[in-house]
Amino acid sequence: MYTFLILAILFAALEAYATNNGLQKIEYIAKPAVIVCLFIWLYLSTGLHGAAFWFGLGILFALVGDIMLLWLDRFFLFGLAAFLFTHIFYTFGFMSGFVGISAWSFLLAIILGISAARVLRRIVSSMRQKGETRLILPVLLYSVIITAMLYAAMLTLSDMTWKASASLLAAAGAFLFFMSDLILAWNKFVTPIARGRTLNIVLYHAGQILLIAGVVTQFG
Repeated sequence: MYTFLILAILFAALEAYATNNGLQKIEYIAKPAVIVCLFIWLYLSTGLHGAAFWFGLGILFALVGDIMLLWLDRFFLFGLAAFLFTHIFYTFGFMSGFVGISAWSFLLAIILGISAARVLRRIVSSMRQKGETRLILPVLLYSVIITAMLYAAMLTLSDMTWKASASLLAAAGAFLFFMSDLILAWNKFVTPIARGRTLNIVLYHAGQILLIAGVVTQFG
């Protein structure tokens, strides 16, 4: 059952190595292979029943987004749109058992909202300076949705219907996913980050692996 998880980790390591060393042909194979392996693991472990169905849909759109973003500048908007649906479906999956507003959910919404707004303001300001105004609205929309996904994942930490280990894995994975996109945006629109592409891909794959591990732990 864990064969495809191990394969996903190995392909993720290969992708990080290829990205760091500019081995583009290996990137074209390893990057989508990570997500394919995670999808197969999720399917074999959960049958995509119940809330797992939403995560299955999400990871399929992530595969489309990965393929699009291999040609970053040419298909950036298409990749962004695919990942937008990934985060929407992940949010549906996390919120499927939502029981209501609590002090934790209210405080978390304030913290995430203020933090995301401050970072986004810096990114949008830089986009205007660089003449990337046509991308501002898509980036704003995407930022709202990925923040909502992170919020939904973090809510599982206080959801008694979620196993402790599952919620920790899922929340950590969502946070790393969020950070990988932040680095991607900062690297593209604000200023280059040393080894930015490598850091982005490492955080992205670590986030996806941990998030799906949480889902499998919960629903498998």
